[in-house]
Amino acid sequence: MVDYHAANQSYQYGPSSGGNGAGGGGSMGDYMAQEDDWDRDLLLDPAWEKQQRKTFTAWCNSHLRKAGTQIENIDEDFRDGLKLMLLLEVISGERLPKPERGKMRVHKINNVNKALDFIASKGVKLVSIGAEEIVDGNAKMTLGMIWTIILRFAIQDISVEETSAKEGLLLWCQRKTAPYKNVNVQNFHISWKDGLAFNALIHRHRPELIEYDKLRKDDPVTNLNNAFEVAEKYLDIPKMLDAEDIVNTARPDEKAIMTYVSSFYHAFSGAQKAETAANRICKVLAVNQENEHLMEDYERLASDLLEWIRRTIPWLEDRVPQKTIQEMQQKLEDFRDYRRVHKPPKVQEKCQLEINFNTLQTKLRLSNRPAFMPSEGRMVSDINNCWQHLEQAEKGYEEWLLNEIRRLERLDHLAEKFRQKASIHEAWTDGKEAMLKHRDYETATLSDIKALIRKHEAFESDLAAHQDRVEQIAAIAQELNELDYYDSHNVNTRCQKICDQWDALGSLTHSRREALEKTEKQLETIDQLHLEYAKRAAPFNNWMESAMEDLQDMFIVHTIEEIEGLISAHDQFKSTLPDADREREAILAIHKEAQRIAESNHIKLSGSNPYTTVTPQIINSKWEKVQQLVPKRDHALLEEQTKQQSNEHLRRQFASQANIVGPWIQTKMEEIGRISIEMNGTLEDQLSHLKQYECSIVDYKPNLDLLEQQHQLIQEALIFDNKHTNYTMEHIRVGWEQLLTTIARTINEVENQILTRDAKGISQEQMQEFRASFNHFDKDHGGALGPEEFKACLISLGYDVENDRQKQTGSMDSDDFRALLISTGYSLGDAEFNRIMSVVDPNHSGLVTFQAFIDFMSRETTDTDTADQVIASFKVLAGDKNFITAEELRRELPPDQAEYCIARMAPYQGPDAVPGALDYKSFSTALYGESDL
Repeated sequence: MVDYHAANQSYQYGPSSGGNGAGGGGSMGDYMAQEDDWDRDLLLDPAWEKQQRKTFTAWCNSHLRKAGTQIENIDEDFRDGLKLMLLLEVISGERLPKPERGKMRVHKINNVNKALDFIASKGVKLVSIGAEEIVDGNAKMTLGMIWTIILRFAIQDISVEETSAKEGLLLWCQRKTAPYKNVNVQNFHISWKDGLAFNALIHRHRPELIEYDKLRKDDPVTNLNNAFEVAEKYLDIPKMLDAEDIVNTARPDEKAIMTYVSSFYHAFSGAQKAETAANRICKVLAVNQENEHLMEDYERLASDLLEWIRRTIPWLEDRVPQKTIQEMQQKLEDFRDYRRVHKPPKVQEKCQLEINFNTLQTKLRLSNRPAFMPSEGRMVSDINNCWQHLEQAEKGYEEWLLNEIRRLERLDHLAEKFRQKASIHEAWTDGKEAMLKHRDYETATLSDIKALIRKHEAFESDLAAHQDRVEQIAAIAQELNELDYYDSHNVNTRCQKICDQWDALGSLTHSRREALEKTEKQLETIDQLHLEYAKRAAPFNNWMESAMEDLQDMFIVHTIEEIEGLISAHDQFKSTLPDADREREAILAIHKEAQRIAESNHIKLSGSNPYTTVTPQIINSKWEKVQQLVPKRDHALLEEQTKQQSNEHLRRQFASQANIVGPWIQTKMEEIGRISIEMNGTLEDQLSHLKQYECSIVDYKPNLDLLEQQHQLIQEALIFDNKHTNYTMEHIRVGWEQLLTTIARTINEVENQILTRDAKGISQEQMQEFRASFNHFDKDHGGALGPEEFKACLISLGYDVENDRQKQTGSMDSDDFRALLISTGYSLGDAEFNRIMSVVDPNHSGLVTFQAFIDFMSRETTDTDTADQVIASFKVLAGDKNFITAEELRRELPPDQAEYCIARMAPYQGPDAVPGALDYKSFSTALYGESDL
């Protein structure tokens, strides 16, 4: 630094002081070139010259005082070049060449030339200004030189929205004073005469220093003095002009006003940086608040859906059987109500939850935030697992209900059949034990004994005929036990009583036969006709009883073939009736013949046939009963045949509709798959097409409702199979739900692509090029690429992973990349490719989806906020400290976002911490995740 205190010709250099000017070269632009063109022949307006002298002197002294000196006369104190060199060193922060010793004119000229050369080295074009004029004290040239220095070091770097220095400074003033009444800054001369603009600038940045509402436009001197005094006292801006000089001049000097205003700009530049930093932080916090709101919504929706599933599954897994068909049918109706009313809204909630999750993850990726990890047990995969468990329980519950209804239906049939056979058998056995125990043979005659023997033989024949019925009763009871009939105890008790009684009858029969055979030798006469009657009447009687049982037997059929089989069997039975009628007439003829012989031989019969209780009246009565039951059976079978024909019609009706709806759903699934990999028009066109497609699918819902109605009729008719179609209602429902979910997910993917494109600045052409490359390598049209296909896709887009040229040079279009690949010999390093795969395929599935591909390419071709940028912004607000206080946050940020930061920032623990210090670095890191730093 030049020692301007050096006496005589001795010059010394002391420690260099840091300047507040900016170094660096570059053109000053057209404006500065015009301003530097000082015409040495034209005279400067005296009023303007006075204003420039005062302003430029104050400006120079504001910098020279940092070196402990100042100037009094601007055109005299720079003549030897020493203070001029010192001024340049202070404002640039650089060292100038060592000044020459001596006080001769040549030494002064050389020193001034060194100063002018330094100015020229900064890209400033000095027009008509030479060292001799400065050394000679030419006021006009000296002022021009100082103006050139002010332009270069105080104004040139001021730029707002890529404007020139002067325009940038003017635009800054206009923006800052826009809210103030009576202020309209259009230039750097008359717009400042009333002093309100100066006061507005100060009030905008330091409102506590100015009472703006008390200023009057018709008192410019007071206004100007107020602004100048406040600026000098509180802002360290020296007073560069007199209020009277400005007011009394028709048009104040533009250069003086610009110089003065530039000092205000630099004084408030820190506030400008703080405002920019605050805006960046507000933007980041707004994104984070929105994402947290979406996360809370997801957690709430996921919890509600999981809670509903957890409440529903135990109900579906409750397999406690009921005792009656009516109770089980009520359970089935409750289940149908669940399928029709309660489940469909939950299917929509599940689909919407997945869409919200994908949208949230996309927003987080676009804002460089860590991926959202839901609470434990609330991942989409967890919900899908619970949903799968629900559907498994649902399927098992429906199968159990239908099986239980079939079981109870069969149980009712078997129980009724058991009761019928048991009642018939009990009626037959009634009194048999007493008869077998009767000792009438002890006092009977020979003929009576023979009659008793024959009667007993007939009984044994009858007893053997009833053996099948007893076995059937036992078999039915056993089956009821195996099917867990609810009244098995009473059935078993009754069956055991019948079996015990049957055993007793067998034992008594054997005993009575032995007794009769002992006296058989004493008995000779026997009525052969009665015996023959008895022998033929008993089987015929049994046949009629069996026929009546069969004609009254309940039947259960499920198909038209089964009922036709029963009708065929019944027709076959009817074909045997003529033979049976002839047998009946033959048996009755035997009875009539016995009566005719007795009458013709004057034999007096002793009442009924001693060998059997089956009288002709009984035979005729039962035969008449059989004749009555046949048409009733015909009617029952015809009714069942009509019912099965109706069921067959329902099967065919359902199958006809199902065979249309099922293939339609499959076709739509395939069409959606093709749409998702094709490129037709813009993403908005694709989204519109998909939504129209979704509407056409929703419009098809009445066909599904019609099928549900037909399925309802089938279930109400207890139809359990359908050979006319391979589609079940369950298949159709699952296919329909998958179709709705697939179209919703496809629309969501396109919306996320639009979100990615808009957020990342990706053009429609880039998006189409990405889609074209992806589809080209997606050979199987599966919507995902394998590792080798993904690598080839990157190469086709010109992504150079190994040399990382894209990151070094910034984004370029695909043609530039391809040219670069051709010229350099492209190779894709395994290590770098593995790193990329870990980004696009974090689950290591071996597949890269189009959304993951787009996210990766958008990150490589665009620039977004980073954690470092947010930390830097907080540091500006904190005044370059390593911590920030709550007071600073409330002063710089909107109230809601300030409180948001304060609530989430941890206390600062550094050695320079003060009470209430907050750690903004860890907070910024948490917004983006550790990996981004």
